[in-house]
Amino acid sequence: MKLNYIIIPLIVFLVAFIGGLITSGGLEAWYQTINLPPWTPPGSIIGAAWTIIFILSAISALIIWNKFPRGEQFNWIIGAFVANAFLNVLWSYLFFGKHLISWAVLGAAALFFSVALLISLIRPNSRLAAMLLYPYAIWVLFATYLTFTVWTLN
Repeated sequence: MKLNYIIIPLIVFLVAFIGGLITSGGLEAWYQTINLPPWTPPGSIIGAAWTIIFILSAISALIIWNKFPRGEQFNWIIGAFVANAFLNVLWSYLFFGKHLISWAVLGAAALFFSVALLISLIRPNSRLAAMLLYPYAIWVLFATYLTFTVWTLN
């Protein structure tokens, strides 16, 4: 078995775990007290969506790691995955950790652009790996709009 089949999912799990810890810290005491739009999905839907997104992202990263030719473009893609992981945790930190909703809007937008960048870098060599990230892009676009709406309501 290749070590990357353990390392990549472990990294994805770590990103999800850290983001989850930050989120859970601000969920009860703060999130319940702010104004939310009536179309805010319940926590169970949000959790399920992120679980699916992290699984699909791990599969996409594994495809890239195992099939993509090494070189400058490969390095850009790996760097984009790392930046994306950072931005993912950053959004949780800004929104749930520090309650900086306006900054979280910018963080969510940056997260969306990092997913779009990943898709554009990956697509020429693996349509499947790129398509696995489409749900992530769609969800983050929705989350960006939701974050913006929460900001305007509060």
